[in-house]
Amino acid sequence: MIVLQGITKRFGTLQVLRGIDLSIEQGKIISIVGPSGAGKTTLLQIMGALDRPDSGHVFFDNKDIFAQKEKALSRFRNQHIGFVFQTHRLLPEFTALENVMIPALIAGTDKSNAARKAKELIELMGLSDRLKHKPAQMSGGENQRIAVCRALINNPSVVLADEPSGSLDTKNKEELHRLFFELRDKLGQTFVIVTHDEQLAKTTDQTIHLRDGIIEQIPAII
Repeated sequence: MIVLQGITKRFGTLQVLRGIDLSIEQGKIISIVGPSGAGKTTLLQIMGALDRPDSGHVFFDNKDIFAQKEKALSRFRNQHIGFVFQTHRLLPEFTALENVMIPALIAGTDKSNAARKAKELIELMGLSDRLKHKPAQMSGGENQRIAVCRALINNPSVVLADEPSGSLDTKNKEELHRLFFELRDKLGQTFVIVTHDEQLAKTTDQTIHLRDGIIEQIPAII
């Protein structure tokens, strides 16, 4: 589904990624782990077309996404990729329902259909009583689940999550991790999750270990 070939990225004199080759299958939950500064977030941003590599290719269903011009790339990102960040990044002036609808409206979905789909997702998360609540009126765990709804509104093939539970307490963290697996099973999405949480990494289908901009080959335990 997603294939990265020879991805490099430099910021000034700092070489962040040093030739990443990686394949991710449809319907899998993948974790990316490694120390701070290893290049995890940079890799996720390139995978999600938020940043361009200095060299290399990202293929999405055999299509080289960076061969597109910026406008087409933005449309691709909106339609095919969902993002969940460490902090929910909900717009404070809008309700939960309105925040979830935004990517659908950007994609050109009419308001009534966007609202219907947003309500369905929010109900799926068990937050139907929070439709008209603004972020300040909800807990951290509730806000992060609304952020997941926003990531899913356009039915993306892949959801990219950067430390999605990093700001949550233990209970909400466990609930969010369980939610990713439930969504994969119900909706068929692929999840790629940057995390420092070792318990989460142990439960994913595959764990990618990144260090100093390269993928570490972890010896198998025999």
